[in-house]
Amino acid sequence: MRSQDSFQSRVTIHAGGRQAVIHRLDALTRAGFKGIDTLPYSIRVLLENLLRYEDGKTVTREDIEAVANWDPSAAPSTEIAFRPSRVLLQDFTGVPAVVDLAAMRDQFAKMGGDPSRINPLQPADLVIDHSVQVDSYGLLRSFEDNVKREFERNQERYEFLKWGQSAFENMRVVPPGTGIVHQVNLEYLASVVFTRDANGQCIAYPDSLVGTDSHTTMINGLGVLGWGVGGIEAEAAMLGQPISMLLPQVVGFKLTGKLPEGATATDAVLTVTQMLREKGVVGKFVEFYGEGMENLALPDRATIANMAPEYGATMGFFPVDNETLAYLRFSGRDEAHVDVVERVLKEQGLFHTASDPEPRFTDTMQLDLGDVVPSIAGPKRPQDRIPLSESKRSWHRVLQGFEASADRGVEVTRGDDTFHLQNGAVVIAAITSCTNTSNPSVMLAAGLVA
Repeated sequence: MRSQDSFQSRVTIHAGGRQAVIHRLDALTRAGFKGIDTLPYSIRVLLENLLRYEDGKTVTREDIEAVANWDPSAAPSTEIAFRPSRVLLQDFTGVPAVVDLAAMRDQFAKMGGDPSRINPLQPADLVIDHSVQVDSYGLLRSFEDNVKREFERNQERYEFLKWGQSAFENMRVVPPGTGIVHQVNLEYLASVVFTRDANGQCIAYPDSLVGTDSHTTMINGLGVLGWGVGGIEAEAAMLGQPISMLLPQVVGFKLTGKLPEGATATDAVLTVTQMLREKGVVGKFVEFYGEGMENLALPDRATIANMAPEYGATMGFFPVDNETLAYLRFSGRDEAHVDVVERVLKEQGLFHTASDPEPRFTDTMQLDLGDVVPSIAGPKRPQDRIPLSESKRSWHRVLQGFEASADRGVEVTRGDDTFHLQNGAVVIAAITSCTNTSNPSVMLAAGLVA
């Protein structure tokens, strides 16, 4: 769909050794709108999306003006049509999506059409995760043996997905045994700046996505706007339909200081989650800023962003900065593409530096990372954080509650041995979920403790 570009934002720049077309946000400043450079970065990404898709129908000049005039204190009332750059599917909802596309092809063929014309209009990545069972462990060949068993158990399913990858345009399938969907997205799939060729020109714009898992929000740690949606919404986005949403309020979360020795990203995220749950951020964007960002490695940012469903926000966004570029290089992204990311986002005012003016937020919070202490929480309520120094006292309080119920414990049999577990026994300790397993430092720490 061709942009009307009523603000004349479309310009050509040189990036990554080639010419690229962007829709400049400062075109709105030239048009007389004040404060574009102090909008939250997340709102600026939405604004660029509308500039690029202005068509007079789904996106009008009035829609763009409403976002350019975003009022931090106003209750959400402006409805916009957001078109993400791509769709991320995990296998539980991705397989039905491929089945639906195949059914559409069958029906289109019955109607006399060419079934090969039925394809996702927006790029879609399907990552098969949470798949490999642990049948073998402790051996050099354990991983290889487990993946082999996985293919044997689900041969028909994976043959169907392999067909889908080759049959449909704009679709990639990541096989089992590669990693958790959010980790694969962070380390391989996310481009930060998306490029596509149209009419012989390269169009460059911020990467964004919706995914069929609530923890899609991890990618906001990389400065990529994204959140979880249901399967129907994801399929609609794949087919080029805009996502209707209310322009949200944005809570600014200022980070200062540096994590002390002994405190991990998990301790930071439990502290942040507790604070945001107490604040109340349901339906809002949370955007992190402040000099403390420079002291957070990108996997640590991703850990905090991943927990957005737990603190209730639509997402927790970290703007792109030099740490983002360093991570792209570290994770093997092409240097020419890293140059595109830096050039395009700096041209757009979407690249965060310490000298940038502080954005205008609906409300603000602040955390000195130096105050973060080793903590525990859970197993079901991550906002119920307990400082590690208080763990013994807390354990005794909980145990007394169980003893008051006169629970007699339980017998557990393993092989020829029988164990009688009383209240207070730790049955299993595990590091699970993408919150932890996508952060190398936390995984290494867990291994050392084990």
